[in-house]
Amino acid sequence: MISDKGFLVLESGEVFSGLWQGDERALERAGEVVFNTSHSGYEEMASDPSYFSQILVLTAPQQGNYAARDEFRESRALWIEGMVCVEMQNSGRDKAWREHLLQQQIPILTDVDTRQLVIRLRDQGTTWGALVRQPFTETARTRAHELIDAKKTKDLDWAHAVSLREPQTISGDNPTGPRLAALDFGCKANSIRELKIRSREIRIFPSRATSAEIRKYNPDGIFLSNGPGDPKDVQQAVETVRELLGWRFMFGICMGHQILGRALGGETYKLGFGHRGSNHPIKDSLLNKIYMTSQNHGYAIRQETLPRSAVVTHINLNDGTVAGIYDRENKVMGVQFHPESHPGPHEAAQLFDFFVGKTQ
Repeated sequence: MISDKGFLVLESGEVFSGLWQGDERALERAGEVVFNTSHSGYEEMASDPSYFSQILVLTAPQQGNYAARDEFRESRALWIEGMVCVEMQNSGRDKAWREHLLQQQIPILTDVDTRQLVIRLRDQGTTWGALVRQPFTETARTRAHELIDAKKTKDLDWAHAVSLREPQTISGDNPTGPRLAALDFGCKANSIRELKIRSREIRIFPSRATSAEIRKYNPDGIFLSNGPGDPKDVQQAVETVRELLGWRFMFGICMGHQILGRALGGETYKLGFGHRGSNHPIKDSLLNKIYMTSQNHGYAIRQETLPRSAVVTHINLNDGTVAGIYDRENKVMGVQFHPESHPGPHEAAQLFDFFVGKTQ
């Protein structure tokens, strides 16, 4: 049932109207408004902790059209603040994904001019916004700004919000493989699966774990996961990683890559509208390949601020931004994309083999 008119209101006051799907289960919510260009993968996106506190706009028009299956989920929960699309499957044949979102009180806004919305986000940058169920534009603006102002007062260490609170140990599938530590900034299930295949044991640590805690475990290598938010707002992690430089080989993905960059003395900055999709080309000088990757991030490392020991090994061919680094002296590597995701080509997964090879 479509119950009422709804709006996505941007912090600037711009309004995009649509149809509010569902009933009183869906809550009005605020968050960062971001877009993803993938043609499939709505379950993986919604359950990816990197989308914490974000309203997800999907450029592919039809969503929910292949139901909902637990094996596609990337974590224990759905983290998005809302989903915006042209159409949401709601038929007698299937409405499972729509119902799943509503059961989690996540609002859905359909019949939106997503083309115009994405052009706005692309040209003017990522912004805060709110999804509201209101009858008129002016009441929508008023309610949206109340929600946005309240959201901004919350703790900005989003990695801590989605991280484990206590260490967790997982048995690996390879009895001759290394024992790995993983710092959880919002780790995806696929990353753990890739590590599990190659290791004998993994201990996952909370985002604010200290270097002493990790040294006590004495791993052969250290993995730094993806996660949401601004790396400048992540507490403790940069200090922890800086104290571990040169001790054990470290591999960072997305947020983990950004934390590595900052631990090395580099600076990070916010991209205009981020990179989110499954069709981003990467030039990889480490594996000597060019391949398509899945990406989901809003920040990047500023190349000129990195130490001379850190070599840029991966370049985003869309905009030339730093997409990977390797520092032999400090025993680290990082990539600004998701090698655990396989949007078609599987070459990027070889980076896990490279990492494990450095731990032995």
